[in-house]
Amino acid sequence: MNAIKKARKFIEASPASDSAKILTRLVRALESDEKFELSDLYKLDYEKFNLGIDMLKEWRLDRYYMSKAKLLDLSVHLGELQG
Repeated sequence: MNAIKKARKFIEASPASDSAKILTRLVRALESDEKFELSDLYKLDYEKFNLGIDMLKEWRLDRYYMSKAKLLDLSVHLGELQG
């Protein structure tokens, strides 16, 4: 199971916990470019800290693929207009 899915399940199961609140803030920061204090990750236990780090990795990878997909879409669209 990927980290983003694990985080969603954890947050749904324990939305009031401090760890869920920190991970929720991390998600909001990643999605909307809000500020997030990295030191908040150190407030998490080891397992949730690693989950946060894995979320960062997946989010970065997803953004790369999203940018690549947008470029491909634009290229296809322009190819149709030119051809």
